[in-house]
Amino acid sequence: MTVLDLASILGLIICAVVVIFGILYGQSGPDVLLNFYDPPSLLITIGGAFCCVLIMTPNLKTFWNYIKSIKLILTVEPSNEEESIRQIISLSNVARKEGLLALEEAANNIDDEFLKKGILLIVDGTDPELVRSILETELNCIEDRHGDVIGFWDSLGAMGPAWGMIGTLIGLINMLKVMDDPKAIGPAMAVALITTFYGSVLANWICIPVVTKLKAKNSSEVMIKELVVEGLLSIQAGENPRVIEEKLKSFLSPTRRAAFSQMEEGGEELG
Repeated sequence: MTVLDLASILGLIICAVVVIFGILYGQSGPDVLLNFYDPPSLLITIGGAFCCVLIMTPNLKTFWNYIKSIKLILTVEPSNEEESIRQIISLSNVARKEGLLALEEAANNIDDEFLKKGILLIVDGTDPELVRSILETELNCIEDRHGDVIGFWDSLGAMGPAWGMIGTLIGLINMLKVMDDPKAIGPAMAVALITTFYGSVLANWICIPVVTKLKAKNSSEVMIKELVVEGLLSIQAGENPRVIEEKLKSFLSPTRRAAFSQMEEGGEELG
């Protein structure tokens, strides 16, 4: 079930509301917002920024996938570190009571492909160092894919203000060319200023928040997978479930670690 990220959604909406309020406050007339709508400026800034990033992208399919990745900041991933710790401890109890081979049956009820892959490697009797190497290689590949998506939005955020400046220069050049015609100065100056506005909005309202959010999600996912790797290797080494729990709680902040311990001491079963 997809859970919406209200923080991201509210942030985007309220930011737009604040800007519109700032535009309308103290102004009169129905055309105030139309003063900030200029097709040539949109074409230069937004079109130029996206076209430049398109040049940097391997192909159109990849470009479109990068665009669609914005939906990642609008949803919340259901997994968390505490749940992963409980899952690992549950698996360690199974391995301790029934042996490592019993983990194969437990793996059938696990949706996390990364965790399932690690369990099956252990069940197959793979050397611990090789298990770590395989899982860390996959983790590095995941980080690289995430880095490509983050880099796309980072580049787009850099291109927005740059093309806004290009639009400003175009507007100023056109304005200087028609200094003898007062009626033409206004539209040319509008292009000069609005392109900078569009570039700043694209970078600061969309791209930078998206980059920051994706980096946070990447860090969280990587930490959970590192936790899984350590937990699986501890299970393979035959360590006591309580020792594994203490080791994995090191991935939590002191506050979350205390809350986790209190919850377990309150009688909630592991697994």
